[in-house]
Amino acid sequence: MPESIANKTAIIGMGCTTFGERWDMGSLDLITEAAQECFEDAGVEPKDIQAAWFGSASPYSGMSGIPLATALRLAWIPVTRVENFCATGTEALRGACYAVAAGVCDIALALGVEKLKDTGYGGLPGASLGAILFPGLEGNISPNLTAPGLFAMMATRYFSQYGLSPEEGKQALAKISAKSHHNGAMNPKAHLRREVSVDDIVNAPIVAWPLGLFDCCGVSDGSAAAIVTRADMAKDFRPDPVYLKSFQVAVSAGYEVGYTDYDFAHVETTCRASTRAYEEAGIKDPRKEISLMETHDCFSITELTEYEDLQISPRGRAKEDIDAGFYELDGTIPCQPDGGLKCFGHPIGASGLRMDYEIYKQLQGKAGQRQRKDPQVGLSHNMGGTPPGCVVAITILGL
Repeated sequence: MPESIANKTAIIGMGCTTFGERWDMGSLDLITEAAQECFEDAGVEPKDIQAAWFGSASPYSGMSGIPLATALRLAWIPVTRVENFCATGTEALRGACYAVAAGVCDIALALGVEKLKDTGYGGLPGASLGAILFPGLEGNISPNLTAPGLFAMMATRYFSQYGLSPEEGKQALAKISAKSHHNGAMNPKAHLRREVSVDDIVNAPIVAWPLGLFDCCGVSDGSAAAIVTRADMAKDFRPDPVYLKSFQVAVSAGYEVGYTDYDFAHVETTCRASTRAYEEAGIKDPRKEISLMETHDCFSITELTEYEDLQISPRGRAKEDIDAGFYELDGTIPCQPDGGLKCFGHPIGASGLRMDYEIYKQLQGKAGQRQRKDPQVGLSHNMGGTPPGCVVAITILGL
C-alpha cells in the first residue's frame, strides 16, 4: 500500500527574490539571490546539500541541472531539471520532498527561476496552446487560441451557469483583483505595489471580455527556493520548521473534452487533487481548517473558480463569499496574502515556490504587515495549462 508523505519532511529554509523587471540580473544572478536568502534562513551551506531539483520552463531546455549546479557550485551531487508547465516550481519542491521522505537524502534543495522580461514576449513563451491541449490536432486548432481567450470563455460560462449578470460578474472579478493589489502593496518583494480600486478595474481596457487589464497577471522575472530535510531532523536546524502535510499532483487526461457534459465553469483537475490533498492531510472541513491560501490567480476568474474547486465556497456561490470579504486579508481565509500572481507576475519556474514562501513566512509569524493571526495550516495551489487541460499541484503546510 502507498504511504502518505504527511509529516515526513519539513522546510527549514526558504528564499525569494524581488519579482519584477530585473534587467540588471541574469537567470544565474536570480538563482544566487534566492539561494543566498534560503541558505542563510536554514543555517546551512551549499556543501550540505545532498541533492537538488531545478525548475525552469523556458531558457534551459536540454541543459539538465547544470545551470543550478554552476550558479551555486553544487559539485558532484545529483541535480535534476524539471518542468511541468506553470506548476514547474512546485514540481521541483515535490522532487526534493519525495527524495527526503524516501530516505534517499537528508537535505535537499528545490529552486525555480524564470527570466521572462528579456524575451520581449507579452505572455508565456513556448509551444502554442493548441499543441499543448490537443496534441496531434494542432492543425485543426485556431492559431488565435490564447490563455486570456480561454479563461474569458470560462468567465462567461460561469456567469451563465450561475445566473450572474455581466455587471455582477465583473464586480465579483474586480473585487478579487482589488483584494490582491491591496495585499501586494504591502509586500516589498512584489512587482506591482499599488492599490487599484474596484471601479478602476471594472473600467480598465479589455483584454478578452470580461477580463480587463487588471484581471490578468503580468510578466515578471524572479526566483524562489526551499531547503527540505527529514521531519525528525528539522529542529536541529531551527526552532520553527514548517512541516509538509500533503503534496498532491493531478494531470488532466482529456476526459473533459471527450464528453459534452463538461460545464467549462470549473477545473476538474483541481477538484480531484484537492480531495486527495485533504485526505492525506487529515482535513475534514477545509472551510474551517485552512488558515490561508495562495492559489494560481493567473486570471481573476481562475481564482474565483478555485474557491469552489478547492471546496471552500459552495458550488456556484463564491460571489457571496467575495462580497462578504471572506478571502480578504482580515477575512476568514485570506487568499493571496502576498498579492498573488496579480502582483508578482508569473515567472513560471518560480511561482509555485513563491507561493509556498508566503505560506512558510505566515506560519512562522514573519509576514510583516500582511501577517495572519495565529495561522496553523496553509494551502498553495499551482496550476499549469488552461481549462480543460490542466496540471494541478497542491501543497499543504502546517506547524
